[in-house]
Amino acid sequence: MPTEVIMPQMGESIFEGTITKWLKKPGDAVEKDEPLLEISTDKVDAEIPSPTAGILAEIKAQEGATVQVNAVIAVIGEGDGAGRPQLKPKEEPKQREAAARSAPTGKPAVPARQVEQQAASQSAGAVEVVMPQMGESIFEGTITKWLKKPGERVEKDEPLFEISTDKVDAEIPSPAAGILTEIKAQEGATVHVNTVVAVIGGSQAGERAEARRKIAAEPAPAEVQAQMWTQPGAGREALRSSPLVRRMAKEHTIDLARVKGTGLGGRITKEDILRQLAAKPAAKETPAARTAPRPDVASAPQPLSRMRAIIGQRMVESLQISPHAHTVYRVDMTRIARLRERERAGFEQRHGVRLTYMPFIAAAAVRALEKFPIVNASLLDGAIQYHEHVHLGIAVALEWGLLVPVIREAERRSFVELARAINDLATRARTKKLNPDEASGSTFTLTNSGLFGGEFGTPIINQPESAILAIGGLRKEPAVLTDAEGNDTIAIRSMQYYCLGFDHRTIDGADAGKFMLEFQDALESWDQAIS
Repeated sequence: MPTEVIMPQMGESIFEGTITKWLKKPGDAVEKDEPLLEISTDKVDAEIPSPTAGILAEIKAQEGATVQVNAVIAVIGEGDGAGRPQLKPKEEPKQREAAARSAPTGKPAVPARQVEQQAASQSAGAVEVVMPQMGESIFEGTITKWLKKPGERVEKDEPLFEISTDKVDAEIPSPAAGILTEIKAQEGATVHVNTVVAVIGGSQAGERAEARRKIAAEPAPAEVQAQMWTQPGAGREALRSSPLVRRMAKEHTIDLARVKGTGLGGRITKEDILRQLAAKPAAKETPAARTAPRPDVASAPQPLSRMRAIIGQRMVESLQISPHAHTVYRVDMTRIARLRERERAGFEQRHGVRLTYMPFIAAAAVRALEKFPIVNASLLDGAIQYHEHVHLGIAVALEWGLLVPVIREAERRSFVELARAINDLATRARTKKLNPDEASGSTFTLTNSGLFGGEFGTPIINQPESAILAIGGLRKEPAVLTDAEGNDTIAIRSMQYYCLGFDHRTIDGADAGKFMLEFQDALESWDQAIS
């Protein structure tokens, strides 16, 4: 029966998409999951795979058309129409692909060993490993590290590779036990969800493990490596990229022919352009700077990681969206410091988690947010949205970037529950064990800019929130104390600066001040039980 191809929903808030390019013509054969068309939305540019194998019978929406999600845009007929190529009866799909590549098109043929390796992956008991979808609005991921090599054995649920998305870094477990027979997507490759990235052989694959190890270790000829990065055809028109990518390339005078595409099928992605920009030398770099590199810094330009590029993009977007204002308060943390010192050993023994300052700060912030909900609100589509709950984001510094795990409904948590949640999320963020929904959806964020001793920082708002609180360094300082009779004395106190960054469209300076006074009072006159 014919299969209808519909415009997919590329995110929770996206209701239409523009068809930028059809990759097949009516009458062409198409395989299941083969790229069929390219679309562009206000959030993402993407290639859409075919839902089935067959003949593209009809295109109902032409290039340039903007259509609603779930609208029928094409029809795929069953697979033996006039447009399907004639195949030898015993040719396997992978062998057909290799034969097509070796046809006289001016491109180098795929080596026979690659065909053998692909055929081996189809043997009995083989399990395909796919790029998982790490969240509702995430459609691709970058493979940052393979934890196993071809030929090595892997157990079910054993970490197999690491990926990075715009929401989270994570270790992906193996879906089955067996021998890793083939890696289809190398480190650094950005691939769409549900794309096959590796193959794990069953029990029959063991005797071929050593052979596959040799195959995987043998480098491909230079012409094949070049083919991996070269787009088919000649000239700019053959380069596969989205309108956004082409616009970025034009704005920054980047020659797309010189950009290595890491997207599906060699497609040039936005991250490829950002890496290219990061690799450009500074415009006013002096000869002395070029000839005298620091001995402890690599002289070759280092491209931004996917996470670093996304962090930069989000920060720039936030500054463009929100008129930022900041207010700084000095808080006397002496009462908290003494309580913590007195209770820390017993607290850890009772609850199995270290007693840090962060749960005190989080509890005080939640109390102030409940009293002044405008600070916990968001500005969406020109209207203020008040949130029913406090979803508290806690920024965690990692060696490779920054993540903001979220404590859901923080106002319902006890002090001990807050302490456990903070410790658990930070630990799993650093070990790449977070789930995607644990790193998004916050309504207010805490960031510890004083972790390394700084007085305070002026934070950038985590969109679409309206405020963010930066925690400064804690240090002992002389302070003037006034008793009930008005007498002043100088004492050594534990003092800490806090800086609230807020969106001036939503929050006035008076509201920011009231919030900070409530937060300050909660810490300086702490009266909550901690166990």
